[in-house]
Amino acid sequence: MDIFGILALIGGLCMFLFGMNVMGGGLERAGGGRLEQILEKLTSNKFAAVGVGAGVTAIIQSSSATTVMVVGFVNSGIMKLSQAIGLIMGANIGTTVTAWLLSLTGIDSGNIAIQMLKPAHFSPILAVIGILLYLGGKNSIKKDVGEILLGFTVLMFGMQAMSDAVAPLKDVPEFTQILTIFENPLMGIVVGAVITAVIQSSSASVGILQALCVTGCFTYGSVIPIIMGQNIGTCVTAVIACISGNRSAKRTAIVHLYFNIIGTIVFLALYFSINAFVGFPFANDIIGPAGIALIHSIFNIFTTCILLPFTKGLEKLAYLTLPESNEEKKMLEKASRFNMLNDRHLSNPAFVLPHVKELTMELAGIAKQSVDKAMDMIFEYDDEKFKDLEDMENTSDMYADKLSAYLSKLSGANVGVKGGQEINFLQHSITDFERICDLTINIGELTREMSKSGSKFSPEGMDELTTYSHAVKDIMERAVTAYTKNDVGMAMSVEPLEEVIDDLNKATNRNHVKRLRSGQCSIDMGMLLSDITTHMERISDHCSNIAIYELQLNDSSISEHTYYESVEPKSTDAFKAKVAEFQQKYHF
Repeated sequence: MDIFGILALIGGLCMFLFGMNVMGGGLERAGGGRLEQILEKLTSNKFAAVGVGAGVTAIIQSSSATTVMVVGFVNSGIMKLSQAIGLIMGANIGTTVTAWLLSLTGIDSGNIAIQMLKPAHFSPILAVIGILLYLGGKNSIKKDVGEILLGFTVLMFGMQAMSDAVAPLKDVPEFTQILTIFENPLMGIVVGAVITAVIQSSSASVGILQALCVTGCFTYGSVIPIIMGQNIGTCVTAVIACISGNRSAKRTAIVHLYFNIIGTIVFLALYFSINAFVGFPFANDIIGPAGIALIHSIFNIFTTCILLPFTKGLEKLAYLTLPESNEEKKMLEKASRFNMLNDRHLSNPAFVLPHVKELTMELAGIAKQSVDKAMDMIFEYDDEKFKDLEDMENTSDMYADKLSAYLSKLSGANVGVKGGQEINFLQHSITDFERICDLTINIGELTREMSKSGSKFSPEGMDELTTYSHAVKDIMERAVTAYTKNDVGMAMSVEPLEEVIDDLNKATNRNHVKRLRSGQCSIDMGMLLSDITTHMERISDHCSNIAIYELQLNDSSISEHTYYESVEPKSTDAFKAKVAEFQQKYHF
């Protein structure tokens, strides 16, 4: 092979990889998110999981993309590891479709109809249709379809270019001698795994192997270990995707790796054992593109069949490799608090509603702890405190998700007017408590930014924030007490304090502008101060909402609009007196 042949091979490889990427991207966009929804709604039926995994992968032409999606779902808690295992198995089967499409390049017949099945012959037609849709399509769907067809065309021309470039190698003795390395099964596995890991696509790796096989130098026996290695190498993409994920996501990638490693060991053990005693007549036969596609399919179907009954075992193996952390155990303990929220209690709302209210009170307590910790971090940042804040925020998300989902189901039951009103107030309260936790994380991130940069507020600014933070702690305490103890008097005290906090917020930012003009503070610190005080003011707004819900629950004649009208400073002496009391307590 001369320099021009090498350039042709490299060019063909680039076209092949680019075409596969373009086609896969177009297929994913054409799905419009429906593929992800199918995966999300998957039931715990492992056979259905395998079918869906195979179908989705066959559509988007990438087992790596499917596996990365699954890792993401497990990482976010949408899917359990037990569900993910079936999907991963199905994805390995679905990826073999690409190899069968590429095997069409090996069709050889004098019949025109059969010749038209050869990609080199029908790809130009697809290219014409694709470019017309891509350039002339007025909507995204037509453009996506055009991109899919163009990607497929480029892929097939790249495949043909690679095959043409390597075809002369069959007459080069040195190339044949290099291939003797593949007679060692272990080396074949390593080479297949490394190549696939580098290009991060088993479909592309198998396609390259199919292109090389036109030299006539590969036998069935030499190719089988390489294909096994290619399946192991494709796990690298999932491993990379899970690096920043949680431990559940990492276990998903581990299962993918174990699936292919165990399948390779069992498959090769059976193959070489039977070949040693009986002998496969095809072992030394020259293999073509269709033969490679066949082995690829047989391996993945075989591995799925032998490991599908042992999904629990694979799950346990993943947990043995990466045991549960203390944080996970804590989360499982917290999750056990929701055992009462099951569908069999939907027919008895009077029984389950008090339990929902009890869990919502726990969420209120988490929100209060978050506020106290976030206010303290304004003055003294600490990594451990920030981790605690993150843990509480994650816990609040779990509470909010589970409680909101259950209340949505419960609202469809026969709960009556009073029950419906209580469900409505619970849902609103849950949203407010969860958003309060989100705001505390925002404050924590801002204080972490200040700590890293070594920035500090001026002494005057710190004094103002001290007063402001005490007021925010106070209003949170009052809102939670009103909510958990059904204390109407405490609920009535929340709005006057919220009025004072609004004034504190304006005064804090106004005073900072004065210090900025006199050169005592910087613009950057002003932006940080504004962000922190805005989050603090929003926390007080959510506390006000919670107090109103409590008052409405005790007096259905109170609406949010009329309540705000009744608490205007000039409306009642009691309200004005309460505002004055808080102004005296919290002033600069």
